[in-house]
Amino acid sequence: MNGDVTVVGGGIAGLVAATRLAEAGADATLLERRPDLGGRVRTETVDGFTLDRGFQVLFTSYPAVASELDADALDLRTFAPGATICRPGSRATLSDPLRDPRGAIPSLLNREVSVSDKLRTLALRYDLAQREEASFFGGPDASIREYLRDWGFADDYIGNFVEPFYGGITLDRSLSTSKQVFEYTFRAMSRGAIGVPAAGMQAIPEALAARARDAGVDVETGADVETVRTAGQGRIPFRTGSADAEGATVELADGSTREADAVVVATTPPEARRLTGVESIPTEAVPNATGWYTLPAGESFETGKRILLNAAEASPNAVIPMSEVAPEYAPDDRALLAATFLGEAAQDRPADALREDVRDALAAWYPKREFGGLETVDVHRIPFAQFAQPPGVHDRLPDPDDPEGPVVLAGDYTEWSSIQGALASGREAATVATEYL
Repeated sequence: MNGDVTVVGGGIAGLVAATRLAEAGADATLLERRPDLGGRVRTETVDGFTLDRGFQVLFTSYPAVASELDADALDLRTFAPGATICRPGSRATLSDPLRDPRGAIPSLLNREVSVSDKLRTLALRYDLAQREEASFFGGPDASIREYLRDWGFADDYIGNFVEPFYGGITLDRSLSTSKQVFEYTFRAMSRGAIGVPAAGMQAIPEALAARARDAGVDVETGADVETVRTAGQGRIPFRTGSADAEGATVELADGSTREADAVVVATTPPEARRLTGVESIPTEAVPNATGWYTLPAGESFETGKRILLNAAEASPNAVIPMSEVAPEYAPDDRALLAATFLGEAAQDRPADALREDVRDALAAWYPKREFGGLETVDVHRIPFAQFAQPPGVHDRLPDPDDPEGPVVLAGDYTEWSSIQGALASGREAATVATEYL
């Protein structure tokens, strides 16, 4: 295959699209506005601590992970299955006995969830395991809360476990997100592990970038794209007609241009809509904030490598024992915790107030311990952590070939909001783009 392709955006989707096109024989150039690659999947180092840009994890059973990444090379550190349900004076383990036999007895003794709901969870697990991959994001839809009630789960189970657990996954403790996200991720958790690379989540785009460069992709960072125009007709969305289009032009903010037979737009949803004019690109944002905290030297913090879910309050939604799961995230003598805060309110609350919420929660959950020495390492406030996914949204998402002319979309917003969606969309965009080469 011959032809020139310009990929706009160096996040996960853009990296996969550029790599796939280069491996197929195209001359691929990737333009990224920032000085580094990775998009929303980034990691920084602060005072010797490894901090991901917001709490993120990798589901090892995602199909696109197997096709686009070498999970072994990422050196993953994995969480124990399930979680710990916490409220003042009480911590109760809820795990998957099929994947975590040692957690079977504590889970059985857990009084936060009834025996019938535990059995119902196993039945749901079995039901979803029988589903075909292509069946999840289509057909009748409902909210997660409605879906679980239809299954017969009690309000206590939904409130004590699902609200905080899926609040962390969908950033929506109200459980108004599409049930399709719940079904897909619930099955993924029953099939594999959840973890983080020892070097931080940015190891994922770094691995994809290395593969891209090995394939011959010309990567340009600091390249801010201003417009995308189809040949002879100005800015899209003017239709060129078909795969016989004569190419497109990318104009950068510095006035320079790039000519290509095809362009893949792999930016954030708002920027992709601006560049392409495709109105079906979702731009309603779901925000999130993640606080990173450390305890004084010598104060270890052990949870059995499980996420601590706040069943009593919404702030923090959950506390995550990062250095217990991944010791590389913290200096040898320190413990690193992450805490998630949902909604718009957390975007404006002072860092000290967020820390006090975490300190109060830990003191209530562990009444025999002292947490006066809890210190803030950093707070990440992310206004656009995911695009909103209410029931029915996945039927309305754009197709990769929706833009006019030889322009293709790549981003999780063409699939669903996740690393799986981003990886899969990059591969699909590359397939579509080859029609113009």
